[in-house]
Amino acid sequence: MHPIERLRMVARAAGEGPALLAQEAAGALAAFAGDPAGLVTACRRLVDRQPTSGPIWWLAARVLAADDPTGEAWRAAEDLSDDVTPAALAAHLPDDLTVCVLGRPELAEEALVRRGDLPVLVVDALGEGHGLARRLARAGNDAELVPESGLGAAAAAADLVLLEAAALGPTGFVAISGSRAAAAVARQAGRPVWLVAGVGRVLPGPLWDALARRLGPAEWDGDEELVPIDLIDAVVGPAGPVGVARALIDPGCPPVPELLREVR
Repeated sequence: MHPIERLRMVARAAGEGPALLAQEAAGALAAFAGDPAGLVTACRRLVDRQPTSGPIWWLAARVLAADDPTGEAWRAAEDLSDDVTPAALAAHLPDDLTVCVLGRPELAEEALVRRGDLPVLVVDALGEGHGLARRLARAGNDAELVPESGLGAAAAAADLVLLEAAALGPTGFVAISGSRAAAAVARQAGRPVWLVAGVGRVLPGPLWDALARRLGPAEWDGDEELVPIDLIDAVVGPAGPVGVARALIDPGCPPVPELLREVR
């Protein structure tokens, strides 16, 4: 496939997890290494078409800042593939608690399958919960599918609300719609809220601000939403659960100026 066509395919993709999408994008960007101007345009196009994907921003920033863009693209793809966040989350989830999740989160799903011993309330956000509930049941979890109308009750009934960030920045994070309500209910009910933010999900302030501008004002029927960071008790990454401030210290990519304005 020609690099331009591959780039267009990635830019138009919908329904793929952020990490898988970024791994595909790495192959497309690697082909532009001999064309610096084309590489900048390709990176801008990607973030404009996939504005809520933290790994896409992280990948583009790493490639644009590198002396060897091709090598950096493949290294970033390898980092995403080797992300140990699911294993770290599985190891740190306490025993004998009920977890509430929304939809079918990419990294949290793998962690819960690894555990196979926890009761899970799966809120059917965007109609994506059925597949997760079935897979968790096969893995040995006591998984209960909850309709979206029961989101508040599930968040209050669980011992832990587990959300997943598509992108995380100094003031908030992007997650599946309903996450803000779930986090707010959990906070009011005195339940902890953990945010899963694996490799490539944490962005430096300037890139986070650029992402938030592209996301625009709240849409009542959107698939994703911005959630304030102060609703979160801990962030889970490759090192396991840490405080929010610590999680934001090292985003793993530079705030390259080439991505701070939109290209249409």
